[in-house]
Amino acid sequence: MHESVDEKNVRARLYPSIEPFDRRMIDAGNGHMLYVEQSGNPTGVPVVVLHGGPGGGCSPAMRRFFNPRHYRIILFDQRGCGRSKPFASVENNTTWDLVRDIETIRNELQISSWHVFGGSWGATLSLIYAISHPEPVRSMTLRGVFLGRQTELDWFYGGGAGAFWPDIWERFLDPIPKAEHNDLVSAYNKRLFGTNDAEALKCARAWTAWENTLASIQSEGNFYIPNDAFCRAFARLENHYFHNRLFLDSDNFILENSATISHIPTRIVQGRFDMICPPVSAHELATAMEKAELQIVGLSGHALSEPRISAALAEIMDDIALQA
Repeated sequence: MHESVDEKNVRARLYPSIEPFDRRMIDAGNGHMLYVEQSGNPTGVPVVVLHGGPGGGCSPAMRRFFNPRHYRIILFDQRGCGRSKPFASVENNTTWDLVRDIETIRNELQISSWHVFGGSWGATLSLIYAISHPEPVRSMTLRGVFLGRQTELDWFYGGGAGAFWPDIWERFLDPIPKAEHNDLVSAYNKRLFGTNDAEALKCARAWTAWENTLASIQSEGNFYIPNDAFCRAFARLENHYFHNRLFLDSDNFILENSATISHIPTRIVQGRFDMICPPVSAHELATAMEKAELQIVGLSGHALSEPRISAALAEIMDDIALQA
């Protein structure tokens, strides 16, 4: 396959692949065990990476955004996904459980303060964690901002994005009877957590493929379905969170509490053509936060792997390292 100039640039921009110097399972309570890894410099500046989803899990590529000589890079799989146990479980699995988990990890690793790096749902969780625990947060680097509001869910699961991708939207609608199309999150919830295993798997595949297909601006519209285990965890956890409105106290929780974190240096990287999390949310967040800088990246969608987004994030983390 021909490699674009952007792809060559980003491969040169990211750091080489590395292996963790520490892998462990941490008991988070309520029956949950978290997979946590550390790579880079054991005595370096700590940065915690919050993956997307909910339910996406971390990947080795996420280590490559940070200078391994400077940073102590902490990745973990959130409750119920990746290598954390029990797999695909929604029991005792809420936003506030995840916020407590981040603090559990910080205390377990004896870290007093750290940089926070998160994209999509990871950006949401970064913001909610910082609102709850502003003291240990040195900075936030966010991508593809999702503020957890009903308008954002309506955009993606109510036909907004579907207006641009009608063929793929039709495939997302396919497992659900027409009479239930007015509330697709609830309709999927009923089936993902129902007793018909075959129907649950069909819905898990469709739910996951809808998001994955729209993630990259380079998508040709192929209905990309990952392996069944990933689909099951991703669809169940994401739907569980969205069906419960992210367990937040109000629809506009993050912006309503933005004053709590307005002093934290925050850099936001947002794809101009992000079909999953449209740029309006990133713009509103940057406007609300005194020390936030928004970089809208042209010819880019939602995914962390978008070449221009990857390069921008790596450059930010290098800038932060130089300021240390």
